[in-house]
Amino acid sequence: MWKSLWAEMAQEGFRDKMLSFDLKDKVAVITGGGGVILSVMAKELAKLGVRVAVLDLKLEAAQGVADEIKLAGGDAIAVEADVLSKASLEKACESVVSHFGGVDILINGAGGNHPKATCSAERTFFDLETDAIRSVFDLNVTGAIITTQAFGQELIKKGRGNVINIASMTSYLPLTNTVAYSAAKAAVASFTQWMAVHFNQEYSSEIRVNAIAPGFLLTEQNRFLMQEEDGELTDRGNRVIQKTPMARFGEPEEMVGAVVWLCSDAASFVNGAIVPIDGGFSAYWGV
Repeated sequence: MWKSLWAEMAQEGFRDKMLSFDLKDKVAVITGGGGVILSVMAKELAKLGVRVAVLDLKLEAAQGVADEIKLAGGDAIAVEADVLSKASLEKACESVVSHFGGVDILINGAGGNHPKATCSAERTFFDLETDAIRSVFDLNVTGAIITTQAFGQELIKKGRGNVINIASMTSYLPLTNTVAYSAAKAAVASFTQWMAVHFNQEYSSEIRVNAIAPGFLLTEQNRFLMQEEDGELTDRGNRVIQKTPMARFGEPEEMVGAVVWLCSDAASFVNGAIVPIDGGFSAYWGV
């Protein structure tokens, strides 16, 4: 039975489609697109023929990325958007649809930590500022939810598409000191799985929601935890490297391959997954 079914699907071209990584002419919306990691993702996707809408709270940052893409022969627009304002996101969606005609991929890239929501020698758990804790949850969780509300309806109109959230190693196990960030990224993983089920059951079985969980990269947001001012690793930075079997930090470009796979027909049966890209960090317990 299964052999004949597979043969039938192969004749219909299903197998060729299933093995395709082609994203040419797809429209991708990337929030936080002016940042280090997401700007690299935007530029690398554009090289594959993806038409990119670079969204950022700072229009100048988004425009710089879009200009780079266009200078390299790609297709991109810059759109100002506040991921904590549904009205701002709905306006951004109108701009994207007006320019590109629709949306195929949504990457909820906006996120980050806050030093005042992180324990340190100078700041104990009892000294963490409420507003800082709230801001971390809002940026990472609330922002992803309302952005998906604003742009997800465009996927529903097409009956297919992909949402990619940005989880973290803290989505698996909380990291010391990063109280709010650990809890927020665990919530991002939960939201990813919830939305994968919800979109399938309520709207379309062809809409997939997944997340990547980056390991440790040196960014402006975490550099104060990982690196001293003179460039030497902090004690925490050394412990991260010791816990990473590949013995190095990741590079932004190394996040892109999994996103391409998740958004392509090659991952047509992958839904609700949290994919680690971490040099083996999550596989190694230190012994």
